[in-house]
Amino acid sequence: MSSPAIRAAQAALASVDLSSYDPEQSRLMDERCILVDENDNAIGAVDKKTCHLMENINKGLLHRAFSAFVFRPSDGKLLLQQRASEKITFPDMWTNTCCSHPLDDFEAEKEEKDALGVKVAASRKLDHELGIPQSQTPIDEFQYLTRIHYLAPSDGMWGEHEVDYILFLTADVTVVPNLNEIQAHKYVSKEELQAMFEEPGNLFTPWFKLIARDFLYGWWDELYKRRTPEGKVVAQSLAGVADGTKVIKMT
Repeated sequence: MSSPAIRAAQAALASVDLSSYDPEQSRLMDERCILVDENDNAIGAVDKKTCHLMENINKGLLHRAFSAFVFRPSDGKLLLQQRASEKITFPDMWTNTCCSHPLDDFEAEKEEKDALGVKVAASRKLDHELGIPQSQTPIDEFQYLTRIHYLAPSDGMWGEHEVDYILFLTADVTVVPNLNEIQAHKYVSKEELQAMFEEPGNLFTPWFKLIARDFLYGWWDELYKRRTPEGKVVAQSLAGVADGTKVIKMT
C-alpha cells in the first residue's frame, strides 16, 4: 500500500492563478521541488506551487527542504533574516539565515550522500537571498545535524509540508540582501533571540520556532563549549551531536 505522500504526488494539481502575486516570486514557483515519502525517499518532482498548496498538503504531499543557520565565528552570533512582504508563503516573518529547497532542476542538488545536495542548494540560496558569495559558503564546511518532518499552514491556501535538513555553518560572510527575498537581517546572541521570541510584535516562521524549541539552544551551547583555543566557534565541531540517520516527526 502506497504512503499518503506518494498518493498525493500522483494526484497533485496546481491550477491556482498567481497573477495577483509579485511577478518574481510567482516565477520562482515554477521551480521543481524533490518529492519524498515520510522516510525521505525521493519519489519524483513537482513545481513549488503544487507543493505549497494546502489542498495537496492535506493529501500528504511532502517535499525536501533545508534550514541553514550561519554563525559568526568570532562571537557565535546567529544571522537572522526577515522575509520580504513579497513572499507568497510566510511573508514578513523572522527566521533562520536561509530556508529553501534543493531542486530537481539541478543534478548536484539531488545527491543524497552526506547530505551533499542540500548543502549545494544552501550555498546557492544564501547567495540568491542574502547576496553572500558562494566562495564564503564552501560546501564541505556545512555541518548537517538532522532532519525534521513538519506541516505548517501559512494561510488558507498556502503552507509547508517538508522533510527539512538542518545545516549549521560558521563563516564570516558579506551580506548584500535581495530585497525581493528579505526585508531585514541581523546577528543575534542566544539571549537576544530568546528576547525576540518574547516580544509580542515579532512573527516567526513555524519551522524556526520548532527548531528553536527542541534543538537550537542546546546545539548553540555546544558550539560555545567546543570553541577553538583562539575562541572561535566551528560548526563542524558538532559532528555526531545529533542522530542524522532518522527523520524526526515534529508537531
